[in-house]
Amino acid sequence: MLPSKRVKSGGVVMSGRYNWASARAGLAAALLGLVLTAGCSNFDTRQEGALDAYTAEEIYQRGEFELSRNKADDAAYYFGEIERLYPYSEWAKRALIMQAFSYHRDRDYPNSRAAAQRYLDFYPVEVDAAYAQYLLALSYYDQIDEIGRDQGLTFQALQALRAVIERYPDSEYARSAILKFDLAFDHLAAKEMEIGRYYLKRGHYTAAINRFRVVVEDFQTTSHTPEALHRLVESYLSLGLTAEAQSAGAILGHNFQSTEWYQDSYALLTGQGLELRETGDNWLASIYRQVIRGEWL
Repeated sequence: MLPSKRVKSGGVVMSGRYNWASARAGLAAALLGLVLTAGCSNFDTRQEGALDAYTAEEIYQRGEFELSRNKADDAAYYFGEIERLYPYSEWAKRALIMQAFSYHRDRDYPNSRAAAQRYLDFYPVEVDAAYAQYLLALSYYDQIDEIGRDQGLTFQALQALRAVIERYPDSEYARSAILKFDLAFDHLAAKEMEIGRYYLKRGHYTAAINRFRVVVEDFQTTSHTPEALHRLVESYLSLGLTAEAQSAGAILGHNFQSTEWYQDSYALLTGQGLELRETGDNWLASIYRQVIRGEWL
């Protein structure tokens, strides 16, 4: 996803989404002199001072050219040179957000994040600030690994995505940020479930309960809540804490009766002559009274 473009490049006025197909021919023609000069004289435009003779627009066009042929790392270099050579120009502002985009395309997430953050620091009220914040969030989100890995990046992705949603609610990136936020949130719940199941299989019931409780209390909107409630039934029954197990079953039966987890909990509890009902004075009974009965006081 590219940011909106509002500057004139290669004789084409760009507004809204960038159309690579319509602009590529004109862009290639505009770059022909630059590219041929470099090729015929074995000219290395990455050599120190090599770009000093070119205008900001010409260097910007070279960056776009490199992007068009999937050389994102080279594109990032040229966009960065504009920031260095023409730091206070409109082209520098545009090049900075494109540098962040190029680094992201190249999967150089730390540099993409750094460029996006610089844009936010220098141009916080510009129209592309929303896209810079979105790119910053993606630099974390796209690094979220398998559930078994450390989830520090997931927390950082959630924070950055929340910033997109709260600061730029009317931007074109807000909806995508909401969807990714929900997926990242679900990812964290999955991590808690994985650890909880690990403890449960080894008979460390208290440790398992602590993990499943986090899912029920902090991640109740995710897809993992029904299983977490069932695992609580299993854990509490293993410890002989029937009131807690019954309360977990009651919540499961009220909210998730169509799931396999309810069926399994129902079989476990009724198999021991127990009902699925809120009972006792425990944290699950409190949740039942608050959420289902509406007894908040």
